[in-house]
Amino acid sequence: MAKEIRLSGSGGQGLILAGIILAEAALHQGKVAVQSQSYGPEARGGASKSEVIISDTEILYPKVNHSDIFLSLTQKSFDTYSSGNKENCIIVIDSSVKTPEGLNVVKLPILETAKEKVGNSIVANIVSLGAIQAATNIVDRDVLEEAILGRVPAHVKELNKKAFQAGIDLVNL
Repeated sequence: MAKEIRLSGSGGQGLILAGIILAEAALHQGKVAVQSQSYGPEARGGASKSEVIISDTEILYPKVNHSDIFLSLTQKSFDTYSSGNKENCIIVIDSSVKTPEGLNVVKLPILETAKEKVGNSIVANIVSLGAIQAATNIVDRDVLEEAILGRVPAHVKELNKKAFQAGIDLVNL
């Protein structure tokens, strides 16, 4: 059965890269995966999304229809992209995002963790991947970490390892 994942935030937060990494990790596990993205005309600062579908069988349509997992790092991206989630969707949001009552959400200080605990706000996307992995186990932890390290420059590998672990720790504490 296919799992549909939508990662949303602000342009420049690296969520397109996060989607590529997540799809790549799924492929390394022998799954079938597709990744697509879209962002507003204001590439930096506007709402953006990256979508990933992971399946054991052929994927017939490359866009997310109804999310099984939804991530939102900003209010604007939540307001723009949160419709269409499945009833039992796992919703992971930054603690700054306000949601309507009755939603089942995992609210985490993702942006604050990247900036304050990891030391660089640019790795919020990797903190997000750690949180998603810990909350859903959509792909194996080791495989996802390997995919992350395979996509980042050598001089920031340790920073990204720290960010990934920080995201896992947010969920497991």
